[in-house]
Amino acid sequence: MYRAQDSQLSVYDFLPPYHGELAADNRWVRLAAVIDWEGFEKEYSALFARGGKVAIPARVALGSLVVREVYGATDRQTVELIRESPYLQYFIGLKTFGDTLPFSYRSMERFRARIPRGVVRRAVRAMRELEKKDKK
Repeated sequence: MYRAQDSQLSVYDFLPPYHGELAADNRWVRLAAVIDWEGFEKEYSALFARGGKVAIPARVALGSLVVREVYGATDRQTVELIRESPYLQYFIGLKTFGDTLPFSYRSMERFRARIPRGVVRRAVRAMRELEKKDKK
């Protein structure tokens, strides 16, 4: 037997399951807690001159590269994934969930030029270790 579903809800009627709060056991929330963001920011900030345009924050840059690596996504796909997910926006250090991001997919190339691949891989390994602990 099949029962037809109601028509698509309005976006204004849809209620997210987290009721405005993120789940503390989400893998992105947990990974955010184990990365030394402050230490990385000190290293990252040393790459920039004192004057000029203000750079995108270190957590946004590294976090975006970690998301890209975990999902095996392109730069454009990474930006879209982050734009659509409150967990990924939290992970990269945004204060609130929003539909716009403080960087474009073209920024990803600049992030890769400044952040060694080994730093990204260490963060991805940390996520894999958290996932292994969950399976035990």
